[in-house]
Amino acid sequence: MSDLPEGLAEFTSRAGWGDADVAPLPGDASFRRYFRLSRGGQSAMLMYAPPPHEDPAPFLHVAHWLNAHGMRAPGILAEDAAAGWVLTEDFGNDRMRDWLDLHPGDERAAYEAAVEALAALHRLPPGPFAPYDMAVYQREVALLTEWYCPAQGLTVEVESYAAAWAEVMAPVLARQNPGVTVLRDYHAENIMLLGGKATAPQGLIDFQDALVGHPAYDLVSLLQDARRDVDVNLETAMLVHYAHHAGIDDDDFIADYATLGAQRNAKIVGIFTRLNARDGKPRYLSMIPRVWAALERDLAHPALEPVARWFDSNIPEELRAANGAFAA
Repeated sequence: MSDLPEGLAEFTSRAGWGDADVAPLPGDASFRRYFRLSRGGQSAMLMYAPPPHEDPAPFLHVAHWLNAHGMRAPGILAEDAAAGWVLTEDFGNDRMRDWLDLHPGDERAAYEAAVEALAALHRLPPGPFAPYDMAVYQREVALLTEWYCPAQGLTVEVESYAAAWAEVMAPVLARQNPGVTVLRDYHAENIMLLGGKATAPQGLIDFQDALVGHPAYDLVSLLQDARRDVDVNLETAMLVHYAHHAGIDDDDFIADYATLGAQRNAKIVGIFTRLNARDGKPRYLSMIPRVWAALERDLAHPALEPVARWFDSNIPEELRAANGAFAA
């Protein structure tokens, strides 16, 4: 196949899969490419994360740690991080998102299993990863003022925006020590159901950006999903389910969940705008209203009052009423 990356045949041959059939798979919002290798009833997944745009070393670092601690990341069959190649166990095709499209009645069971997997991860000591600190939180929320606001023709107060976030994030940071491993993109499109049913073990993918941070962050990622509608009643029930399995009975946790929800959703609005403006991927713009609606719910929590006040002063009411949507 002429569209296969240079070096693929050499790497698969070294890995013992040189005789396999190679089938390209749909990509994501990055420069990474994926292929399924098949031979004699066996299959494996090939990831190509080409430098300088990508570096598979963080993925490998996190995968090895997760697997060593009883979580279900793909097993690593072969690797050449310097050239961007990783061959892994094949988790199949049953993404949680796709499964629920076909089996909507399994929704609650699938989310309960996903929440329980998170609780199990959070019972582990935090992994050997960098901290989710104030600098990272601030860099992420700044994506909204750097990309979204200019794209909407808005001139906003950047300094007061950063100051408001510093105020609301300070108590979150104080409560997130010693921290847990935060996968940072834990949602229905990045969870594989490994046993052909909603309650199957949770196969984890797309975790290369893991940090040590607050246990509420990945719950936000799961329950305020940018790509899939999650009913507010289900969200509330899953928060209760998590609290039961994690042994949490604390109003501060709900405040932190709302704060991290606002933080993550502001970041995503900026990222989706950037994907359109810089990378020519306009399909992400249609997801902004879902993300913005969750952002507005988070901003209603008293813990977000300084940030909510900034939005009141800087984001026009008509834009907020449209859930941040771009004009058609």
